Amino acid sequence: MGTKGTLLLTGGGGLVGQNIQEHAWAADWSILAPRSGELDLTDAGAVDAYLGQHKPDLVVHAAGRVGGIQANMANPVAFLDENTAMGRNIIMGAHRNGVRKFLNLASTCMYPRAAENPLREDMVLTGELEPTNEGYAIAKILAMRLCDYIRREDAGAQFKTLIPCNLYGRHDKFDPKHSHLVPAIIHKVHEAQKNGEATVEIWGDGTARREFMYAGDLADAVLRAADDIENLPDSMNTGLGHDHSINDYYAVVADVIGWDGEFTHDLSKPVGMKQKLCSTERQTQWGWQAPTSLRDGIAQTYRYYLESFAT
Repeated sequence: MGTKGTLLLTGGGGLVGQNIQEHAWAADWSILAPRSGELDLTDAGAVDAYLGQHKPDLVVHAAGRVGGIQANMANPVAFLDENTAMGRNIIMGAHRNGVRKFLNLASTCMYPRAAENPLREDMVLTGELEPTNEGYAIAKILAMRLCDYIRREDAGAQFKTLIPCNLYGRHDKFDPKHSHLVPAIIHKVHEAQKNGEATVEIWGDGTARREFMYAGDLADAVLRAADDIENLPDSMNTGLGHDHSINDYYAVVADVIGWDGEFTHDLSKPVGMKQKLCSTERQTQWGWQAPTSLRDGIAQTYRYYLESFAT
């Protein structure tokens, strides 16, 4: 039984949710992490009833329908509708049921596609969104604004939003059909090592820069915020504040795995945005920074890959 009270975690089966539950500080809380079969977040009545029954001291909203560009483009209705419903139902349900502490997890896709780097929290709604995941972004903006409005109307309601950068880590998806950049590189280089391949191909020239944080570090920020939600900024980027080139990620993965082949570059392939970097000014003022180095994070992720996927 946790000494700090009851924490309701949505999305407990996802990358973020599982890392939160694994974190050392999770033991301080009694965590309820219902899966979708137990609690359908798109059903407002069910969410209300669950909150009324369990009366959590804190809600961490990490659930969502997520996917890559293809999935977002193929199912824009579902990405907008389901994410909007989940966000609205859990936020309004918590508010109606007297929950005073609510931590909403958003996404950097809320920022305008043409926003200058580094991305600052006050840039939300200052320009057009990236069309490929606009529906998801609109749902995330709605949830953040709803938390803002609740705070405005009810000074004691600590409804706040963390905006994480890209994540990788334990419990990631390594299947090439569904994986993001870092797990995809781990799988690709592991296969090259296993099959004795001398080269691995990188799309583009590898100079595009990306900010990927170890998911265990986001869990660290979430559980620290749970303890200090009064002093947490109303909305706060949660990231590294620096980035690495695609080539860097490949080089570190190769080093961790022990593959010593050569990288080739396919310059005909698309590379996406040159950079997408978060400002960590608010995070620094709040007094937190991500503790895990890129090499350590990739080493821990590779260990998880070997235990869970490579077999």
